[in-house]
Amino acid sequence: MLQLDSAMKRFGPVAALDGCTFAARPGRITGFLGPNGAGKTTAMRSVFGLVHLDAGAVTWRGGSITGVERARFGYMPEERGLYPRMRVREQLIYLGMLCGGAREDVGRSVDRWLGRLGLADRAADRLDTLSHGNQQRVQLIAALVNEPDLLVLDEPFSGLDPLAMAVMGELVAELAAGGATVLFSSHQLDLVEELCQDVVIIDHGHIVLSGELTDLRATVPQRFVDIQYRGRAPDWSRIAPVHVVETGDGRLRLRIDGDTDLGAVMEAAMTGGDVVSFDYRPPTLSELFRQAVAA
Repeated sequence: MLQLDSAMKRFGPVAALDGCTFAARPGRITGFLGPNGAGKTTAMRSVFGLVHLDAGAVTWRGGSITGVERARFGYMPEERGLYPRMRVREQLIYLGMLCGGAREDVGRSVDRWLGRLGLADRAADRLDTLSHGNQQRVQLIAALVNEPDLLVLDEPFSGLDPLAMAVMGELVAELAAGGATVLFSSHQLDLVEELCQDVVIIDHGHIVLSGELTDLRATVPQRFVDIQYRGRAPDWSRIAPVHVVETGDGRLRLRIDGDTDLGAVMEAAMTGGDVVSFDYRPPTLSELFRQAVAA
């Protein structure tokens, strides 16, 4: 398990981390979320010794992190760090050997990942001749080539098309299912909601929400109703409290209290046009996020 315990880091007058405490568990994907400047990248860099904490600790499996442990970590930074003029396979082998692997072993691992991610035919190409999506794939392989026990990904899906995101998402889920600890940051909350079992939300260096996503959604007293209809919009004036969250193009999203009479909501919906669908749901991760950072 990866754990940050009361981590503190200041850059001049700015407290990037201010008593930051959270854990990422093995065999699970933890979404690490927060607004821009919240402290996510600082926290992730502290795991790799790229940022030295002013106070607090980062531990792995209950102990301090040494170079031996970090050689079994994989990191995909938001600011990509590959050499654009180097050949793809050549630099991946070089990066893998920096983690202490023998050239033959690293070469086999690189070839396997290149094949898995559809890049075997680009192995001898320079990185800067690849598309953005393929460069992203190479960067991911650089994080995977040492077969990591811990994988930390900072905005790994940025700029990818839906097909590439699906492939990468499946791979990340497979690695976690195999026992790896996966921590990743992304502003694409729908994707985080689909992939992650656990969520940590940071704001101004503080952890404002953390836990299993299903548990966090269950603790919110409000619920949401998604309605699709044809014809005239329903009249909610007779039902309180019903708050219209979104509306337009024959769609409504309502926020209601947990004890609101759903039958009355359905009856009101049917006073307008024809109801096509009526779904009662817990809050989305996006709604949890907005609520947490606004508190």
